[in-house]
Amino acid sequence: MSTMHRMDGHRNGSEHSVGELVARATAQMSQLVREEMQLARTEMTEKGKRAGLGGGMLGAAAVVAFLGVQAGIACAIAGLSVVWPVWLSALVVMVVLFLVAGLLALLGRQEVRKAAPVKPEGAIRGMHEDFDEIRGRVRR
Repeated sequence: MSTMHRMDGHRNGSEHSVGELVARATAQMSQLVREEMQLARTEMTEKGKRAGLGGGMLGAAAVVAFLGVQAGIACAIAGLSVVWPVWLSALVVMVVLFLVAGLLALLGRQEVRKAAPVKPEGAIRGMHEDFDEIRGRVRR
């Protein structure tokens, strides 16, 4: 009988060495990692396509909104032209737009200045305080 069972339940002909089992496990693990990487690549490709489509739609929405703002400006000029000449209506709307742009530029500049310098000063200060505290305790 070539398929005699041992006391532990293994067949004599199907025993594998530890090296063979490790090699088999390594090969299976490599295969699993390759399959997972392929799945991740496929998933990221699909998500990339969706993100690209969504980004394109957002860009198109921004262009349409910009055109809407321009139409609103034309409407304001046309409305004011009932009271003033068209050239004066356009001039008034232009001045108002430049004032709004100037105000936004000043506010934006203030915010940028508040953000400078671009380093986490509070965290750096805290780390220096921690190091000083540790040095002080070590010296005791």
